[in-house]
Amino acid sequence: MAEPPAAACPTELELARARCRALHDRLAASPSLPRHPALRSLLRLVAAELRFLASSNHPDPARPLSSNLPHLGALHLLLTHPAVRSPSRLSPLPGVDFACAFRSRPAWVLLSARNPSGFQWVPRKGISSRVAAVLDAARSAPPATRPEKLLLAFARGVGADIVLGLAEEFGAVDIDLLAEFIGDSEDDKEEDGWVTVSFHPNEEMRRFRAFEIEVVDGDAEVLLPPPRRDVEEVEEGSGDQLEGCWFADFMGKMRMNSIEMVNLDTTALIAIVSGISNGGVGKLMGAPVAETRARFKCNYKFVMDQAQSELQSPIFVELGKAVDGKKCIICEAVKSEFNEIVSMCGGPEEKTRASQLLKQLIIVPDSPSVRMMDLPTTRKLAMKNKVVFGTGDHWRAPTLTANMGFVRAVSVWYAFVDHRAQTSCPDRLVKADNPIV
Repeated sequence: MAEPPAAACPTELELARARCRALHDRLAASPSLPRHPALRSLLRLVAAELRFLASSNHPDPARPLSSNLPHLGALHLLLTHPAVRSPSRLSPLPGVDFACAFRSRPAWVLLSARNPSGFQWVPRKGISSRVAAVLDAARSAPPATRPEKLLLAFARGVGADIVLGLAEEFGAVDIDLLAEFIGDSEDDKEEDGWVTVSFHPNEEMRRFRAFEIEVVDGDAEVLLPPPRRDVEEVEEGSGDQLEGCWFADFMGKMRMNSIEMVNLDTTALIAIVSGISNGGVGKLMGAPVAETRARFKCNYKFVMDQAQSELQSPIFVELGKAVDGKKCIICEAVKSEFNEIVSMCGGPEEKTRASQLLKQLIIVPDSPSVRMMDLPTTRKLAMKNKVVFGTGDHWRAPTLTANMGFVRAVSVWYAFVDHRAQTSCPDRLVKADNPIV
């Protein structure tokens, strides 16, 4: 009996269609898609590429398939890298693939997915010309939107002449995209017991070669953390009075000696010490409506909404994730406002929690960044909020907040600037994916 003919090997076009369809499906299924403008833009580009490949005929076997798929796939890998935060829309200005916060520093990203054998270093031409033009644009950008560095990524590696040219002409430094996220094994831990393995790249990501170029000239200000002597480090509290409760568990997640920081605003501090978030929901919901209305008066609906939200999603779950293993800072303005609110409105237990909390925080001077202070001062972009969020930006620390009005105002302003071919809101200005409610 004759054997059936062997199945024909898939053509280059068929393989490209399959890869493109798989990339499209991964993007469409991403839980980050609704709040990720860059991924939404990428999804549209991948869908267009898929339509192009679906309508194409089999190419001439002697000629390679012409497709944007390698670049689109590399964009997806880079946009989903854990060190890349708050990316802008794609191609915010000529020569730049996207803007983002890379390792907590605002950056413009230039990506190449070309075969390294396909291009070489020629001064003032090709990649040299592109980098020079983007660097000039970065240095001339206003303080609010100026990046601190350029990130050059080569998805398929890069030749030695390109490496040498970038270093000699622009001072580019070779960096490891995986160094902060990959441990030697699942048992690889830091000294304080925190596991370092948090990212599992595929082989394509391992082929990436990346470089950083500092955006610095005589007129540019580089945002650096204040010197250590400017920091008032408060003695750690024992929290013995509150041992075993949610608040104590939350306090135990902070690490004074961590290099990672989170900036807390007043709304975050209030949520941490509030009776509603510390087990008081049952008593509040069980009280007679008339008594509760008389107690809270015009704030009755707000308080009950808070209680319902706490029942559905306990705030300490999200708060714990935000500060886990990190050092928490507040600025002097937040400390003053928090103390005033607690003294006027706090109950005995809330005042005790407030006292314990302040002992676990590091108080820094009000030192808003030039980037934040360059934003226009409006009713929604109030000066006091610019000081609080700007201090976090100064320290390269994301700000944990419930002030969604300010967050939206900043996002709208940066979206407007981004539309005019600038950059996007630096990630460290806000930390509001899970706002306090």
